[in-house]
Amino acid sequence: MRYAVLASGNGSNFEAIITASKRGQIPGTLALVFSDQPEAFVLQRAQAHQVPATSFTVKEKGGKQAYEAALLALLKAEKIDYLVLAGYMRIIGPELIAAFPSRIINIHPSLLPAFPGLHGIADAFKYGVKVTGVTVHFVDQGVDTGPIIAQQAVTIGKLDTLDTLEEKIHQVEHRLYPAVLQQLFAEK
Repeated sequence: MRYAVLASGNGSNFEAIITASKRGQIPGTLALVFSDQPEAFVLQRAQAHQVPATSFTVKEKGGKQAYEAALLALLKAEKIDYLVLAGYMRIIGPELIAAFPSRIINIHPSLLPAFPGLHGIADAFKYGVKVTGVTVHFVDQGVDTGPIIAQQAVTIGKLDTLDTLEEKIHQVEHRLYPAVLQQLFAEK
């Protein structure tokens, strides 16, 4: 079983995944890292771990439809079975969803269905909830609406700032995502 990580930024969740993979905790082969941002630090992380990595943009491909077609062709050429989204900041289109039914996994920094979308941590903090968290879910055609695989709560303390909350969320993400992937891929 081969899987690809799609990411747009720093790649801290990729780092947690590759670390767990190298320890033998996640079955299968992390075969590819793809980013829609050519300057994303995740590409350097992948290179440091000797994981094949590549990038192209929607603009380079001439639009979203051509971009997704090129991405799908790349994934097929690499014989990818699962997509693992780790800070991938693009909405997955219907062609990719159809090509990977119930095989696209995403992590989101809130307890879905609360606070979906781009700013889950900040939205929860601004709203003033006492508990937020992390959700791992399958991707469907909505935004953060797919079937939930696992969740873990994070308490927002009186002394927490947005920065400290973000750090707490990231710590949970880095434990939860590899554990969920371990379980999911062991069942395959």
